[in-house]
Amino acid sequence: MRLRHVEVFHAIMQVGTIKGASRTLGTSQSRVISVLQHFEIQLGWSLFERKTGKLHPTPEARRLYQAMEPMVSQISVVRRVAAAFSGRSASTVRVVATPSVAGALLAPAISRWNARYPALRCAVATQHTSDIVTRLLLGEADIGLSLQNPRHSGLAVTVLASQPMVAAAPTRTWTQAQCALPLPLAELRGTMIGLAASDPLGAMVQNALEAHNVIVNCVTVAQTHQLAASLVAAGHGTAIIDPFTAASTAAVQTRVCHPALPVELFLLAPKDAVLSDAAASLVEAIAHCALACRTR
Repeated sequence: MRLRHVEVFHAIMQVGTIKGASRTLGTSQSRVISVLQHFEIQLGWSLFERKTGKLHPTPEARRLYQAMEPMVSQISVVRRVAAAFSGRSASTVRVVATPSVAGALLAPAISRWNARYPALRCAVATQHTSDIVTRLLLGEADIGLSLQNPRHSGLAVTVLASQPMVAAAPTRTWTQAQCALPLPLAELRGTMIGLAASDPLGAMVQNALEAHNVIVNCVTVAQTHQLAASLVAAGHGTAIIDPFTAASTAAVQTRVCHPALPVELFLLAPKDAVLSDAAASLVEAIAHCALACRTR
């Protein structure tokens, strides 16, 4: 059995036709037919029945397909790693961050970094934390940023900054003097904009409210802190969001919650990886911007 046999068989199983498999693999139909026939000769039995212009897998083919799935997945991983190395440039720093972190911190940090490295490029992408872990492990990114510690043995995790969660409200909700004071959680009773239950910070907020017997009515639930901040800015109510998103949203007022609900910004990188000078400088710029975040 050869790798090409596996590729052709897997492609046909997925799309059901020779034509579709040839498009998937980027080769000719005659080549797909030739490889399939050679594979069937080696096996000594047919993999497909030809009916109404489509290939219908035999019971043996279905069992073989199931057995091949782990191997095909591993081949895909190997190709992604190889592609990451072949497409890597020493003049590019690749950053992947969660949406809230990217929107709040990367723009000012990259501007600061570009002043020092004007000839270098920064490739930026947004992903959820689990996908950031995957991209780092596959060599598709140099550094990752998240408000969640994935606790993965293959990653080195560093706390870049720690800031308290804040209550965000539409402008003119509080006086300037009130904005300088912490907001007791008990004053949050009533209607609020909530965060999705799947959000770790949202769960932390909910636990804190319950611990202080604070009952709120979340008529709107936002999946991201950015969306929650936008809803606040539009006058839909108050929300508790991360301080980095709050600092980058001009049309809201913010107050630190009391008791404080600390949020940490985590730098993620492959374990034992040595960052380039340019990447390390970008990390410094991100940390500077994160530490500079203050409530208004």
